[in-house]
Amino acid sequence: MVAKAEIEEEVAPSDNSSSDDFHALEEKVFRTIELLKSAREAQAAAERESRRLKEQFGGRSEETEGLRREVMALRREREDVRSRVEKMLKQIDALTGAESAR
Repeated sequence: MVAKAEIEEEVAPSDNSSSDDFHALEEKVFRTIELLKSAREAQAAAERESRRLKEQFGGRSEETEGLRREVMALRREREDVRSRVEKMLKQIDALTGAESAR
């Protein structure tokens, strides 16, 4: 890349108007390059953040699925226990009813 000082030396001092135009254009080019660098850095940072969040979400998704399965198993177990308790209560009622009938 040609240094700014070298470009200024090549421009003839007698041609101030075109020299000013050239410097203005040069500044715009340098600003554009800086903006492009900043945009690329921002894009790279956004891509890194996106990958991090996808990994984090993937882990949470697996964790959520595991918890869902565990809740379903606990609900089945609760229903089994409820059924057993109801059977035992019916048996107790039958026994106490038979004893009181004597």
